[in-house]
Amino acid sequence: MTGLDLSSIAQFVEGFILLDTIRFTTPAAGKPVFDPATGRYTYPEGDLIYEGPGAVQVSGTPGGISALPVVTQPWSDETTSKYIALTPLSAPIAERDSIVTVVTVHAGGDLALIGRQWRVQDPSNAATISVVRITGLDQIQQTREASS
Repeated sequence: MTGLDLSSIAQFVEGFILLDTIRFTTPAAGKPVFDPATGRYTYPEGDLIYEGPGAVQVSGTPGGISALPVVTQPWSDETTSKYIALTPLSAPIAERDSIVTVVTVHAGGDLALIGRQWRVQDPSNAATISVVRITGLDQIQQTREASS
C-alpha cells in the first residue's frame, strides 16, 4: 500500500499562506548594553535559527487570552496570548523560549507586524503526516514606552 503524498499540498500552502518572512533566534545572552543614540539599554541579538517564509496567526479565538499569575513576571495581569507560527517542513524544529520576529510582510499585509515578537512555548509540533511545521507561541508583551 502506498502512503499519502502531501508534497503538492505542502507546495500549495507554502505558496499561498507562508507569504511573510519570519525569524527564529535563540534568546539574547548577556547583559544589556547602553545605546547612547537612543538612551536605552539593548540586549545583544541571539543566534539565528531560521529566517525564511512563514506566517504568524492567532491560535483559536482572541477570547482565548487569559491573565494568570506568572512566576517570572512582576505583575499578575500579564496575559498569555496564544499564537502559532507556520513554517515549511524544511525549517528546523524551534526550541522552547526561542524568539520569533516578523521581518517582512507580503504586499497588502499588516505593516504593524514588522518587528513584533513572540516566544516559543514548546518545541515545534512534529507529526508523521504534515504539510507545514506548527510552533506554539506566546506574544512578548511590550510597554507603551518600548513600543513607541
